[in-house]
Amino acid sequence: MEANTEAYEVVGIGFGPANLSLAIALEEQRGKDEKQLTAAFFEKQPSLGWHRNMLLPDTRMQISFLKDLATFRNPASQWSFIAYLHAAGRLAQFVNNQNFFPTRNEFHDYLEWAESSFSDRVTYNSEVNAVHLPDGHAGGPVDTVRVEVKDNGPRGGTRLVEARNLVISTGLVPKMPDGVDRGARVWHSSEFLGRFNALDPSRVRRFAVVGAGQSAAEITRYVYDTIPDAEVYAIMPSYGYSIADDTPYANRIFDADAVDDYYGGTDRTRESFWRYHRNTNYGVADDEVIRDLYQRAYDDEVARIKRLHLLNLSRVQRVDQRADGARLTMHSVRDDSVYDLDVDAIVFATGYDSMDPTALLGDLAPYCLRDDEGRLRVERDYRLVTEPELNVGIYLQGGTEHTHGLASSLLSNIAIRSGEIADAIAIDLASRQHTTV
Repeated sequence: MEANTEAYEVVGIGFGPANLSLAIALEEQRGKDEKQLTAAFFEKQPSLGWHRNMLLPDTRMQISFLKDLATFRNPASQWSFIAYLHAAGRLAQFVNNQNFFPTRNEFHDYLEWAESSFSDRVTYNSEVNAVHLPDGHAGGPVDTVRVEVKDNGPRGGTRLVEARNLVISTGLVPKMPDGVDRGARVWHSSEFLGRFNALDPSRVRRFAVVGAGQSAAEITRYVYDTIPDAEVYAIMPSYGYSIADDTPYANRIFDADAVDDYYGGTDRTRESFWRYHRNTNYGVADDEVIRDLYQRAYDDEVARIKRLHLLNLSRVQRVDQRADGARLTMHSVRDDSVYDLDVDAIVFATGYDSMDPTALLGDLAPYCLRDDEGRLRVERDYRLVTEPELNVGIYLQGGTEHTHGLASSLLSNIAIRSGEIADAIAIDLASRQHTTV
């Protein structure tokens, strides 16, 4: 190791809720076993941020507050949502509210509260450029790797960090339709609030939202309520919004036991999981939001005005951007017609692609094994399957839908998953310590 290179047992790439949960699990693991689970995390954002541009007023979480960063793994954790409420002096008031689902703004405040305990372990404005083999490596076992970190802050520069384990959690990637680029008036939902707040509402007459899921429905409602004179066009390929299945049996798909069933299942089993249970999370919206929008459209009918336009069975075929808006070429599936629609702004709530760590792996990529479809092979404990000579643990927090199922990129199983990764790292450390004694 070079003299100026820092060394850690764990280096986390990204510091959103997943790796924050891991930091908690490692801290509790270290406190229990007194092992030196040193960790450092690097995050390219300037501060902790979780879907900041979708923190719309009064929007609520779609999962119980008990599915926080720690409770399902350790109900006594000092970093649980209940501990946060107690620290904030709001526990009784929250209970009196009789609601399992906090607002997104409150949950984000909880994340920031938990993160404050780990500010010494995370460096913001820092982007991991590459992962390298040790200097002078000429074959044989690889026990550590060098992580190249670029400082995007005022200081700038590059630092090298040595790691025995990598945990990659760079988040989901916003997905736009083919041929559509983001611009000043063409957005993805991941940038909605920041872009929307920069608009002059007095100049917005027509606003379009593409998508049929929760984000699309929430944005449509928000724009309708925020700019009373604007016409809002809800564009979707389906006939209307579909309700999310959040019934008790369906929700078991997000339990830790379901991960075992998916991971150990056959290809047919896994295909059935997706076919039967996509409506728990993908392209669906909550009943409350759907009914709110329908009521607004109905009230418009009563008032003999038309502000909310449901362009169902429709797709945006082309987007021509302009300085003051965009011209949409629309295709109606209903009658196969094509027409133009001019809007002042359009937001695509078209979802995300899974995290792909390949580019980050750098020198390690050739050591990582893949399945017949070219996807990374992943152990049950979220560790990548590698060639025997690579002794470095590489763990994924996301990008494991093909091996671990629907909850791979969601908050539902975050506490259990982080605990499993922390346990695997601790066991590996104990094994190495025993070997050297």
